[in-house]
Amino acid sequence: MRLRLAPALFLLAALPGSAGAAGPAAPVPTEAATRLASHRAVYDLSLARSEGTRAVEGVRGRIVIDFSGDACRGYTMQTRQVTMLDSGESGDRTSDLRSSTFENGDGKSFRFRTTTILNNAPSPAVDGTAEAAAGALKVKLKEPKRDQFQADGEVLFPIHHMIRLIEAAKAGETTVSAKVFDGSDDGRKVYDTLAVIGRPSAAPAADTERDKPLREGDHAAMRRWPVTLSYFTPGEGERTPIYTLTFDLYEDGVSGRLHLNYGDFAIDGNMSRLDLAKVDPKGDPKALADCKK
Repeated sequence: MRLRLAPALFLLAALPGSAGAAGPAAPVPTEAATRLASHRAVYDLSLARSEGTRAVEGVRGRIVIDFSGDACRGYTMQTRQVTMLDSGESGDRTSDLRSSTFENGDGKSFRFRTTTILNNAPSPAVDGTAEAAAGALKVKLKEPKRDQFQADGEVLFPIHHMIRLIEAAKAGETTVSAKVFDGSDDGRKVYDTLAVIGRPSAAPAADTERDKPLREGDHAAMRRWPVTLSYFTPGEGERTPIYTLTFDLYEDGVSGRLHLNYGDFAIDGNMSRLDLAKVDPKGDPKALADCKK
């Protein structure tokens, strides 16, 4: 089994009635220009819940996320998730997933490459590009074999999904849906997503044992929102999510209190390290001028 961490950590038209249907996302008023923090975050994994006849008995592992970029240069994200599952019934399993993506600053083009090693056996890499044109997504795959396909409708890539989520939270939206393509799995899946956004908070987290780096510096008093982000197979009517990610979303794009729900078991991610890049708050005038040309 391949564990999946949706880059939509960072990742909505309101959905009255249908819990799974996703439609075009409505424009969200911008409180201020969303500026994402370039950073490296490390999360240690542990078992939060397990049930069923083939229950997972223990989890160890780590998620490392390297994120950098801006609306001018584009956004680069490298993710590595190593997960060791202990199960007396089905045996121990180790998954090593590595993902590298680049998303243009306008959210119209996307490059992705993912490699996975399961129990020391590598799977074929997934490598390709995607273009979000008016009303359609066009994807070209290089690996595991050359192929291409198209999906209709407005589709967001991960970073602009995250920006949409932050702007919606600032505007007081509580439920937002969007179609998202992140190049995960076999590189051919477009997911319907539903995000439920809770009330903002800037008070220190009550749980002093989790995410210690977020209780220091600017993040200690930074505004954040609890978010539950569910992924669905495209379709109509009510559906059961295939994957759910719960997290605290800070207004600079950093995430804390990770909770990954895979159905019959769930994993907690505790941030153990956060390295923030030093940025000139006024920006580089020459770079900004070049970007506007």
